[in-house]
Amino acid sequence: MPNADDVLWFKSQFQSQIEPALAGTPFSVDMLTAVACQETGEIWPALRRRGLPVARVLELCIGDTIDASATGGGRRAFPKNKAELLAEPGGGQMFDIARRGLVEMAEQIPGYRGAAARPDKFCHGFGIFQLDLQFFRTDPSYFLERRYADFGAALARCVGELQAAARRIGLAGRVSLSDLEMCAVAIAYNTGRFVPARGLKQGYFDGTRYYGENFHAYLQLAKGVAFMPLPLPPAPATRGANGAGIAAAATPLVVVVVVRAKPRRSRKTTKPTGMTKTTKSAKSAKARPVKLATAAKAPKAAKVAKTARTTKTARTAKSAKSTKPAKTVARKRGAR
Repeated sequence: MPNADDVLWFKSQFQSQIEPALAGTPFSVDMLTAVACQETGEIWPALRRRGLPVARVLELCIGDTIDASATGGGRRAFPKNKAELLAEPGGGQMFDIARRGLVEMAEQIPGYRGAAARPDKFCHGFGIFQLDLQFFRTDPSYFLERRYADFGAALARCVGELQAAARRIGLAGRVSLSDLEMCAVAIAYNTGRFVPARGLKQGYFDGTRYYGENFHAYLQLAKGVAFMPLPLPPAPATRGANGAGIAAAATPLVVVVVVRAKPRRSRKTTKPTGMTKTTKSAKSAKARPVKLATAAKAPKAAKVAKTARTTKTARTAKSAKSTKPAKTVARKRGAR
């Protein structure tokens, strides 16, 4: 039977389709979830736990077998048995579909293997919301084209039948429904009517509880499991007017510029715009020629010679402005 994990899976797969389909109706996502749990809850939870693709899960949501006896095993609606189905136009093709669906579903669900072993057994409930085969006479293409395996088509039929059930029990035109009123609509969906005096004890009896009681339990389970879809990811980069890529705001564009400075011969040094740590060596390279040129000036060389304490004569100090400073500068230049 479905549990909270199954309900979460159902909502995560189908809630986005259910919400717009319920616009203008008093029904809710929880109510539709409870219908799916009640109608095919012994099938799709087991199939999804086995890891089957969603499309295959929907194809195998077939149930409610019909006996092969001549009387139809007590069923009053069409078709009562295989013979009555075969007598209908397209009935042979429909029997093949209903029979094959039972066999393939029973391969996954052991509880149906006994019915599948009997060659005249076939299913009369189709789709995750179980549209009964009695509608074959009025809409044979829905079954023959297996549109019940398409969730959108099955959902549309289910909502239409729920609206018809609400009208039959006097709840047409309602904006919203209480939990018990949703149960009443579901019972009418299952049996065609609702008797207020019987409350929830109506519909199919599984040996322990009635359809209405089971539906109410599934409705409470569905209301206790919320599915919140994640927000959409950021929009991808687009193209600007000049054809250049424009990155989304969430992914900033980082541009790395490498500047290679060349040494200049000029005495003036200018700091490059946007200079980083990697250009410090280039700055030093520029400063070096300027420093050498300044050291070659005669006045500075004379000042150095004047302040030096030596035993040289006045004649030597006087000639420091001409020859010896040049040699001293040359020695300093060579030392570098």
